Amino acid sequence: MVRRFFKRLAASSALFTVELLLVWGLFLLCIVAFLYIGSRVLEGDRLSMDEAAFGFARRVGGPGFQQFIEFITFFASRHFLTPAALLLAGYFLFVRKHRWYSLKVPVVALGSITLNVMLKFFFDRPRPIMPLVEASGLSFPSGHSMVAASFYGLIVYLVWHHVRNVRLRNILVALLVVFVLLIGFSRIYLRVHYASDVVAGFAAGFLWVVVGIWTLRKLEKVSKKELDPVVEEVE
Repeated sequence: MVRRFFKRLAASSALFTVELLLVWGLFLLCIVAFLYIGSRVLEGDRLSMDEAAFGFARRVGGPGFQQFIEFITFFASRHFLTPAALLLAGYFLFVRKHRWYSLKVPVVALGSITLNVMLKFFFDRPRPIMPLVEASGLSFPSGHSMVAASFYGLIVYLVWHHVRNVRLRNILVALLVVFVLLIGFSRIYLRVHYASDVVAGFAAGFLWVVVGIWTLRKLEKVSKKELDPVVEEVE
């Protein structure tokens, strides 16, 4: 019995270490990617990935493919994400009674939107010419990609920590990652963003969701430490 307990403890510790290394590895990679692409954009350089991505987008698809792409891109628009974020926050606030999870949703969603607006203003990059759909505003980084990475990244976090069936959890996480990548590709296909906008948006969105979750978890731990002595005194 004791031996089995220590085996499970060792397996859990190893898995936690791998998860932590993976997250921080991706975190550092996203910082490097965003800084590199951002510096090129500020210098006015043309990135080879942009034309290559446009060329690839022109070669894929067929009749009706643009309608599918517009359907995909809708799931990172404010018309979908605003009610979706409100519903998710309401679920954790009133159904699950978990106020810290209900806070994570607006912090991640609204925070990523605010940060995206600030970054667009700073980099001031015009959108590509000849878009397939109407688009306004600046180009870098892609707002759809950034918000998709942060919002659906939060859902990946919730799935990973709350779905106990390992196979189902892995399938859901894989589907969410593919869905986010499709959203990014949709912005390139519709010629409303360069590939570099999309990659930078993914990087900034992932950075924001990690920072947001980490900060709120720290605040949650501090609040519990402050609350526990008060509860003990009442008892």
